[in-house]
Amino acid sequence: MPDYGLPLTFGTFITPSNRQPQAPVELAKLSEQLGYDLVTFQDHPYQPSFLDTWTLMSWVAAQTTRIHIAPNVLSTPMRPPAVTARAAASLDLLSGGRFDLALGAGAFWDAIEAMGARRLTPGQAVDALSEAIDVIKGIWTTDDRSPLVAGGEYYAVRGAKRGPAPAHDIPLWVGAYKPRMLRLTGSKADGWLPSLAYLKPGDLAEGNARIDDAAQGAGRDPREVRRLLNIGGDVTLEQLLALALDDGIATFILAADDPSLMQRFAEEVIPALREQVSAERHTAGTSEATVRPALSLAKRRPGIDYDAMPASLAATAVEPGDLAFAKVRSTYLRGGSPGLVLRPTDVSQVQDALAFARGQNVALAVRSGGHGISGRSTNDGGIVIDLHALNAIEVLDEQARLVRIGPGACWVDVARVLGEHGWALSSGDYGGVGVGGLATAGGIGWLVREHGLTIDHLRAAEIVLADGSSMRVSADEHPELFWAVRGAGANVGIVTAFEFEVDEVGDVGWAQLAFDAADTAGFLERWGAVVEDSPRDLTSFLIMGAKRAGRQHVAQVMAVVNSDDPETIIARLQPLAETAPLLDQSVQLVSYPQLMANVQPGDHDGRGEPIARSGLIGHITPEFAEAAAALLESGEVYFFQIRSVGGAVSDVAPDASAYANRAANFSVVALGSNAERLNTLWDDLLHHFDGLYLSFETDQRDERLEEAFPPATLARLRAMKEQYDPHNVFRDNFNVRPLSI
Repeated sequence: MPDYGLPLTFGTFITPSNRQPQAPVELAKLSEQLGYDLVTFQDHPYQPSFLDTWTLMSWVAAQTTRIHIAPNVLSTPMRPPAVTARAAASLDLLSGGRFDLALGAGAFWDAIEAMGARRLTPGQAVDALSEAIDVIKGIWTTDDRSPLVAGGEYYAVRGAKRGPAPAHDIPLWVGAYKPRMLRLTGSKADGWLPSLAYLKPGDLAEGNARIDDAAQGAGRDPREVRRLLNIGGDVTLEQLLALALDDGIATFILAADDPSLMQRFAEEVIPALREQVSAERHTAGTSEATVRPALSLAKRRPGIDYDAMPASLAATAVEPGDLAFAKVRSTYLRGGSPGLVLRPTDVSQVQDALAFARGQNVALAVRSGGHGISGRSTNDGGIVIDLHALNAIEVLDEQARLVRIGPGACWVDVARVLGEHGWALSSGDYGGVGVGGLATAGGIGWLVREHGLTIDHLRAAEIVLADGSSMRVSADEHPELFWAVRGAGANVGIVTAFEFEVDEVGDVGWAQLAFDAADTAGFLERWGAVVEDSPRDLTSFLIMGAKRAGRQHVAQVMAVVNSDDPETIIARLQPLAETAPLLDQSVQLVSYPQLMANVQPGDHDGRGEPIARSGLIGHITPEFAEAAAALLESGEVYFFQIRSVGGAVSDVAPDASAYANRAANFSVVALGSNAERLNTLWDDLLHHFDGLYLSFETDQRDERLEEAFPPATLARLRAMKEQYDPHNVFRDNFNVRPLSI
């Protein structure tokens, strides 16, 4: 058979003997030290002289760091596939993506029957293994949110919950020899794992032919099926070369419990074989293949030239057919389905990603931490440049409290690192938010009234512009661009690093208060007045939901007092406590990192489209309070929040940054489930507002742009776009168009 061109890998096959329980563990650790890619163990749960394979693999995974681990092969009749799928995914997650799965239809049937499994004929064994593969892959397919229905006569699953998803695309190999098993391998498996000792001359060629035919019949590339082979230590280099080039074997697994043999094979045979295979491939013009499964290819979206993707990004890119897609497709609130997620790890890769995206005829979104209330950091069918990997946090100058932070960092991590120095940076109210989006829009956080917006602490930024160039901007370097980054950064480029001057912040008072808000309008007016009259060291946010018939209307008020003095904290909070009947209260002295450690675990899994409206307002007037109460009574708003702003925010001149609406004392946001109805209600409130906070706004009508940016600011931004992004590359956001468009 021809060489399939797959990269060569090597493994060991270790006997899981329980005579000296640590012996197979030490051999596995030695395999890693010697540079093997894989360590495997046979699975005979009915064998009293063997350790249980799952337990052994878990123990080995905990004591290694790099090498992959697999059964060789798993006894499917003894391992229910739904349980196997979850066990495999769990071990893969715990090991950092180092588990591979090899299945067998079962041997030693007398022993298997004695353990309670049903004896199967060869034909039944094929059908049972086929069903097992369907169940296992179905459990792993967490991108499909429907209950799993799979299997049939042998392994019926009816409505099972999917998950967990493995850390990587676990390859599923089959150890089998018979024609029907080989056809099953070609149609459904990711690899074929026979043992050389059980093969006759010509068996590999015949097996490959059956697998290839079945793969092509299933619409697959035969190279999707890796050919693995268990070998003994007596196989010569010449034989191995022939097996690689003539029979397409890409993974050789050495069956040996002898450390000296393992070392000799690793140090002498493997390098020589790699070199000779590479030379033969070069002579034959065979390029090393990276094969994407046909099912993945079928999920590619139009308008993207996937084959032209830069090589620098290929290893980390995620397509719709990849297992990792479920983890990167959506944001906190928005369900996305992009055609490609590029995940650069440095500035040059950001430039590569942007250059590639500019050449495609699809939408472009840029994502930092992925929270994205506005929903603009994902899309449907477009490209997402995901900056998660640019997440470094470093102190540049301890004396000046100057720090450098990557856009992919999350604020919980920033707070933790800064807290080690007794510092903090006001940065929103949730630690799971990414730095990049917030630090280019504004940043209304728990210290805002005393220390201003996040952008007010920005001293410099490194940014990749629409033409792919990278530059540093500050008050002295490209000051006009630095002005735009602070409040409209998403329109002018991709910020790859921020330099902030942070504040000294110790422990703070953290209050959570619940009020009877039956008199909604009166409560809102009183709360607003107290906040405005309070010293700047108090910042307070308020949350309410829709008013429901027959249920008490409760308002949740959170407040931070930037002081570690209990008497000061109580003095600041007492006026708040008197705004309405107090139902519950909690007041704590916490560190700022503790305050920001409110992150919900798991990947963002938003669904549908977020519907949010935003407004900035000077005062909670009686008229606005009555209008807000009516809005809540309508039932159209399930989340209503008012954040205090003002204070230090107003100390900055309106034209000092692109965030110009600095006279407001409050930021108001409402989330609903129906855009048309919420827009109708919100439009009736517009005369109360003077601007909006674009991170909380999803309405795409042109008027919103004029609310976010006063006329002079918008004109200045349009001129900036004309200079730095004349073709409007960064348009799939709260878009400021260039003057010429």
